Amino acid sequence: DTPEYPVELPNEILHNILIWLHPADLPEVSLVCRRFYFLIKENQRLCEDIYRLRLDAPPENAPIWDWEAELRDIVRLDEIFHTSRGNYVEKDVSNMQKFLVPLSQQPNSTGSDMSQAHRLPFVYKTVNRLLKHASLNGRSRDEGEESQRPVSRNVEYLSGLFEKNEVATRVFTQQSPLFDRINSRFEGSVTPFPEPLEKHQQSAKLHCLYGRPAQQGGRTRSTTTYPWACSKVYDIREYSHLNGWGPFRKDGSGRVDWEKVEAINILMWKNISTMCPRTDIFDEIWDTPFFGSFANSYVPTNLPTLSDLDAQDPYGVTGTYYRVVCFLDHSDFIRFNFSNMGIVTDNIPRPPLDRGEATRLILMDLEVTRIGAPGPGDGLDLPVVHFKGVSRSFDSDFVEDVHSTLTGSVRLTQEGEVKWSSVSAFDGQERWRSEGVQVGGVKSARGVVGTWFDSDYDIHGPVGPTVFWKAADCKNPREALLKGASEMIMQPEWLEGVVVTFEGESEDDDDDDDNDEDWDADLDPIEDELPGLLEDAEMDLDDVTTRAMGNT
Repeated sequence: DTPEYPVELPNEILHNILIWLHPADLPEVSLVCRRFYFLIKENQRLCEDIYRLRLDAPPENAPIWDWEAELRDIVRLDEIFHTSRGNYVEKDVSNMQKFLVPLSQQPNSTGSDMSQAHRLPFVYKTVNRLLKHASLNGRSRDEGEESQRPVSRNVEYLSGLFEKNEVATRVFTQQSPLFDRINSRFEGSVTPFPEPLEKHQQSAKLHCLYGRPAQQGGRTRSTTTYPWACSKVYDIREYSHLNGWGPFRKDGSGRVDWEKVEAINILMWKNISTMCPRTDIFDEIWDTPFFGSFANSYVPTNLPTLSDLDAQDPYGVTGTYYRVVCFLDHSDFIRFNFSNMGIVTDNIPRPPLDRGEATRLILMDLEVTRIGAPGPGDGLDLPVVHFKGVSRSFDSDFVEDVHSTLTGSVRLTQEGEVKWSSVSAFDGQERWRSEGVQVGGVKSARGVVGTWFDSDYDIHGPVGPTVFWKAADCKNPREALLKGASEMIMQPEWLEGVVVTFEGESEDDDDDDDNDEDWDADLDPIEDELPGLLEDAEMDLDDVTTRAMGNT
């Protein structure tokens, strides 16, 4: 006989109906009758099917063991961002948690009870877990040829949450001291370095994973973040043997300093977006929320023919990379770090810096040379991969300029992050080192964010930021650059050239300084230092020497 009521349907049919419910509706449906209650309660298979219908199937190396808990956290995350459905209310979250896990086991778990301090750790852990479980299982829903590339439904879900609620996005991605400094500016105070707190690192990492660096900050969002990020990145006190001169914490633990990575991202996106406005090869990486911020998100379009070494390389090193290097005019760098301007005592950050930087685009071709076992200070889950390569810089007309060779290695840190180290040589002489962390993990498309510095670890610098990411193998990297150049060459922003001066102090601001004679003495070594510095940035020596002398 045909069932007269839904409750009379077989379990298999009811299961296939229930999987189409929004997770927040499960508690309400379970209260309809006894049969629904026992069909839904503690049904891991039902929760798994509901999850898989909406989100990525987790990769084999990151399985999900508690599907009920995953659904509960998704409901809570939805509630915090208030974007999932128009009729979504707080009681749905409370009911879901009471149904899945006794409230006594979930202190401060409901959306209405969670204070602001409790919400950041939850959002941080849940976003990181969703990215850990992300995989490229589907195709983009957008139309067009580019939509044929695989996408992650977890990333699409997170992008929707963060894009639809700008206020919540700012709350969770702007809690690092960099934004506290911007806010304190309006209070007329100069505060010492804050006590290191894990919430600062969590917020900064969320900002980095989100992938769209904030260009405005402060309570009124009227202040540009660039000068404050620039101040942190170029402060020579941020570099020491304790953090390996890279984006790592100064306690010697080897853990990533996400506050430093955040500052580099803000600085680099400002420079890139000014140098190469609205160029596809940059926009996808730098202006697309959560793009490539998870492991194995770089997927080649064409299956490459792998050498024996490449087949053993878990990091996918071999290939072509876009790299961007930025640096201050050397006179500005010396003035900022070693003059009497402004402050500085050891416990107080340097003032915001808005002098403008040189920005250089480089193509790197890397190949694996050998693979070894991890050392005592490395993560033990993956080997250490060594590589060599050639870098080719491009001048302002995107014509190949200076070439250099480089060697380096990729390894896991003890906390499981991917660390890249390299040394650049010119005419066989080592000149610059670089340390970076791969945002998103192994084989992430997001790429590597880090620092460059003198190969001898000179405590007087120079130092600066650098980023690089793997070029899509479906395109010729050089042709992609030329295409981008032809599209933007007539844009007003490009007419300034690759040396970008941002709004702020003019180059003549210091003409009347009382300390000009002292500056002349400080700058005596510049002529000797500039050639080496410019070899890395491949800038025209005459132009920069003229500018450097003009600044004095």
